[in-house]
Amino acid sequence: MSSGRFWEDLPLEALDRAQWEALCDGCGKCCVHKLEDDVTGELFPTNVACKLLDRHSGRCSNYRHRRAFVPECVRLTPKLAATLDWLPGTCAYRLRAEGKPLADWHPLNSGDPDSVHKAGMSVRGWTISEVDAGELEDHILEG
Repeated sequence: MSSGRFWEDLPLEALDRAQWEALCDGCGKCCVHKLEDDVTGELFPTNVACKLLDRHSGRCSNYRHRRAFVPECVRLTPKLAATLDWLPGTCAYRLRAEGKPLADWHPLNSGDPDSVHKAGMSVRGWTISEVDAGELEDHILEG
């Protein structure tokens, strides 16, 4: 019997488009640049966000046409959600792909679209746009 909470009841593959989009918590962390060491493959997070990211809302400012402006933007799928190790550990897609529940602060659980920001789990307040950043190497976050 369904609880009416599709994000708990359905596997990622069974979500319709609206449900898939609603699963995004709006943290914006997937839109923050990472640098990869060519030798070790280690990823280094930065505080530099994609030029299309609205750093206040944590949402893409041109989501529908983003790939026209940022061709390397990843179109997340259920299969990718299970395999992309650079997705944040708090990412709803990653959590559900791993069979884990969403955080209490997730907007689907809280009923508040700003709960991700109130919990301090978004890019709000600590990122800079790639338009203003200069060299990414100058923006690597300390572990």
